[in-house]
Amino acid sequence: MDLRQRLDGAVVMAPMTRGGNLPYRRLCAELGARVLMSEMTVARRLKQKRRGEFALIRRAPGEPYFGVQLAGTDAEEMGWAAALVESRGADLVDVNFGCPIDHFTRKGMGAALGRQPKRIRRIVEAMKRAVAAVPVTAKIRLGWNDADRNYLDQARAAVDGGADAVIVHGRTRDARYRQSADWEAIGEVAAAVPVPVVGNGDILFPHHISEARARSGCAAVMAGRGVLIKPWLFREAIGGYEDITPDDRLAIYRRYVDLAREHWGEDEHGLTRVREFVAWHLGFWCRYAPRRADLTWPGMQTREGAAFARSPLESLLARGDEAAIAWLTDRLVARDDVDPAEAPAPSAAPGSASDRDESAEG
Repeated sequence: MDLRQRLDGAVVMAPMTRGGNLPYRRLCAELGARVLMSEMTVARRLKQKRRGEFALIRRAPGEPYFGVQLAGTDAEEMGWAAALVESRGADLVDVNFGCPIDHFTRKGMGAALGRQPKRIRRIVEAMKRAVAAVPVTAKIRLGWNDADRNYLDQARAAVDGGADAVIVHGRTRDARYRQSADWEAIGEVAAAVPVPVVGNGDILFPHHISEARARSGCAAVMAGRGVLIKPWLFREAIGGYEDITPDDRLAIYRRYVDLAREHWGEDEHGLTRVREFVAWHLGFWCRYAPRRADLTWPGMQTREGAAFARSPLESLLARGDEAAIAWLTDRLVARDDVDPAEAPAPSAAPGSASDRDESAEG
């Protein structure tokens, strides 16, 4: 199956720092994900043989189609890294030209490269030369800011370099995750280049998938925050919207804990890692809200709170305060019962959703 066939109609799991950890990818694959991406991996750190970076390119057992996203500024180094991840079992290699995080853009990576289409072409060319058989894709944003929306130049440069597909996050770097994605702009890219285009932004419910594809002409959509909030989105993409019960949600979260314990281990060090990741994921899971009673839908850019809750457990799962997250983390990791009557009173307000968003999706 070639890449175009692989992507056709797929919901691709976005490359996400922390969010794309191996146990979470396994969970998403069990829930129907067909194409999954690693966390953003820095090519130079691979060359320095950093153990933590090599962990990011490890394929999960049973992962149906696994892409590794690489970040870097040196074309030859990126080519070397592309060959390495191909040899380690990746099905495709993606290049990060869109990460907005200051730590990386100050080093010239991610969205900083989006300001230099000629460098995009050179990096993709070097990676295409280096790999034997796997596709190379490029993930871009719409530009640095609204005054510099050069997404067509970026996409064409990537294709000129040999990219087999282009992934477009429908926001500028300066917009971060604060504005709705611009699917008209994504559609302009799909119309302008001869390779498949994957559109990324604000996919949260199954009707968003069909609407986004119809609006843009994309071969596929990519979901990041949407599948952190509700990993069963992949199942909904196949079978339609589910008014999922809080007990069913809890079962999914418990499954993640089982996969995390298997991955990081049952010793003190392993369980510490499990707790860290479960607490981090709960900060997204608490944002889930079902279709409203008036049949309208929650959006990605707003928080619904717990007003919709139809049971004490649903109300508890909607809490994003530190006390609730810590208590739920302890219960889930210990595999204890979750009785809402025993939960602590709310603590301080949750942290900024935009800060958490920015730490996730590359």
